[in-house]
Amino acid sequence: MPRIQVINYEASSGRLREIYDELLAKRGKLADIHQIQSLRPESIVKHMELYMELMFSRSELSRAEREMLAVVVSIANGCEYCKTHHEMALKHYVKDELKQKAIRNNFDAPALSMREKALCYFAHQLTISPESHENEDYTINLRDVGLSDAAILDVVLVISYFNFVNRIALSLGLQINEQEVSGYKY
Repeated sequence: MPRIQVINYEASSGRLREIYDELLAKRGKLADIHQIQSLRPESIVKHMELYMELMFSRSELSRAEREMLAVVVSIANGCEYCKTHHEMALKHYVKDELKQKAIRNNFDAPALSMREKALCYFAHQLTISPESHENEDYTINLRDVGLSDAAILDVVLVISYFNFVNRIALSLGLQINEQEVSGYKY
C-alpha cells in the first residue's frame, strides 16, 4: 500500500487528468509508478520524458539489453515492483528462457553472450557498490566487448535511472499489482 496520498484516475482532474489520459493513450495502461507521483503532476511528465529517452531512443544498446539492465538493477536492489515489470518487458524482447533465467540468476551462464555478461556484471557492480567506480575503471570490460563511449554512457544512464526508480518504488511502498503488469504497448 502506498505510503503517501495518491490521486487515482477517477479522482484526477485538470492537468493531472490530461497527463493520465496521455499515458493511457500512449502506453495502454497507467502504472502505479506514475500515479505515486500524482501530487506533482509535472514530475510524471519529466519522468516519462527521461524514460522514453533512455529506453526507446536510438542507441547502440538494443531494447532487450536495456530491459536486461533494468532487471539486473531491480534484482540487486530488491525492488520486486520494477523487477516484475521489466521482466515482462524483457520476455517481450528475449524469448529464450535460459537467457531470461541467466539474467536473473547467473551472469556466467552459457546462454549469455560476452557482451550481455559484461553488461550484467557492470549493472550489478554499479548498483551494489557505486563508490568503487570512483577509483577503478569498470568501463574497460565494456570496451573489451566492443561498446563505444556513447554506448557506455547509455549503459550508465539506464542503470542510474533504474536505481532512481527503484528507490521511488521501494521508499513509497509500491507493490506489484498483477493487473498492472501485463498489457503495455512495447
